[in-house]
Amino acid sequence: MAVRPVVLYPDPVLLEPTREVSEVDDELRALVADMVETMHAEPGVGLAANQVADRRRVMVIDLTAGEEPDQVKVFLNPRIVEEEGSQTGEEGCLSFPGIFEVITRPMRVRFTALDLDMNPVEEVAEGFYARAVCHEVDHLDGVVFLERMSPLKRRLALRKIEKLRRRGEWTA
Repeated sequence: MAVRPVVLYPDPVLLEPTREVSEVDDELRALVADMVETMHAEPGVGLAANQVADRRRVMVIDLTAGEEPDQVKVFLNPRIVEEEGSQTGEEGCLSFPGIFEVITRPMRVRFTALDLDMNPVEEVAEGFYARAVCHEVDHLDGVVFLERMSPLKRRLALRKIEKLRRRGEWTA
């Protein structure tokens, strides 16, 4: 296992949809192990494969941010099939270090995926779990949370990123 560098916006790998996983091999299992280690090292509660420069449709989620390692969930080819309600709350993103913004997401989602043994999974996620699932599925679809902000908040976030880039604190 190894901590991989997290790709920062506006790297193109973050802005393109990922490709479906058709088989699980040792390389994919190593990617998942590295993703979990990377997520916990940051620390974060979710990570999509394209955030570590891999174009496969894989996400990991751990709402405990590493406090309870047995709570890690791994999903291959996740798709949200139903959304319900709404919630508004602050969100951050490992590919946007230091940027936090209030984002509206569904309160409840039903999604399908495969587990690491290629078995079908269907889950219902509510509250913070739904927020994390939506955020990571967005990543896998090539959508960054900047696109979920109001136009004004997006401009402010982009200005902050530009200032950080000029100071050499944002190297993407």
